[in-house]
Amino acid sequence: MLNSIVAFDVETATFQRSSICEIGIAIVKNGEIVDRKRWLVQPPHNEYDEFNTYLHGIGPDDTKDKPLFPEVWKEVLPFIENKIVVCHNSAFDMGALRDALTLYDLEFPTFDIMCTLRVSRKTIPGLGSYTLDSVYSNLFEKEMENHHHACDDAAACAEILLECLRRNDVSSREQTEEMFALKIGHISPDSYCNQHAIRNCGSKQAVGAKDIVGDQSKIDPDNYFFEKAVCFTGAFSFSTRKELQQYIADVGGTPVDGVTKKTDILVVGQQDFRVVGDTGMSSKQRKAYDLLNKGQEIEILSETDFLSLTSGFRVKENP
Repeated sequence: MLNSIVAFDVETATFQRSSICEIGIAIVKNGEIVDRKRWLVQPPHNEYDEFNTYLHGIGPDDTKDKPLFPEVWKEVLPFIENKIVVCHNSAFDMGALRDALTLYDLEFPTFDIMCTLRVSRKTIPGLGSYTLDSVYSNLFEKEMENHHHACDDAAACAEILLECLRRNDVSSREQTEEMFALKIGHISPDSYCNQHAIRNCGSKQAVGAKDIVGDQSKIDPDNYFFEKAVCFTGAFSFSTRKELQQYIADVGGTPVDGVTKKTDILVVGQQDFRVVGDTGMSSKQRKAYDLLNKGQEIEILSETDFLSLTSGFRVKENP
């Protein structure tokens, strides 16, 4: 079994990734979780967005007397330095960590990076969604507790990794990279490379939906939707479809108008039953499920799932 593993999760107070308000870890030794730890962090100016508080339940009153990130980081660092740090959607957690370190002018730590998203996709293909709670419930046939609480999310991430390794009879770093076709990432004071797929990575031409042109200054390789072909269906409570497509293009994804074999993600908003009929599914959604049933890797997200995975996208206050 892989040694020196620490599962890591953060929650943020606002759309700014540097606004960490909670850190949770789960320490793994000899294939078991042996300890869990949680820290509340006072974000910059102790400011919160309503949507973030809705997700994790943390607000200004909870952190008004808590230390700022640099003080908490001193306690967290010894647990993860020179370890394999595992996250579910490491692009978000590592992006938040890097932004917080940069905000407070702190040196980057040294550790390896793994993400359970690709590991779980290879272990249980065909799920409609690979969010942490969805993967957990499918692997263990029970609902996870306290989703979006950093310590519980970290523990769930650790359990997912251990179960995926067990099901694939994987016990070493080399076997892990070979089995799941990935390269474990690394961060240090001098460099950063997130976990990435090992494949024939020819240059991927980013072609957006009609009239959508991304802002090159906003491209974010750590964003969940980077280099993903993303389609939207239905009406959205927090923004217009055009603005959502613009966000995808800005971070380096590809907004698309229809679901095809090349579509990576379908985001489903509220459907008009006068249009979709009794099934409640649009033609795009039916096509996505058809592709899933045929073994195609396409992820189906709700609007809430989509917003929880974004970074830098501010929802409308009065949609």
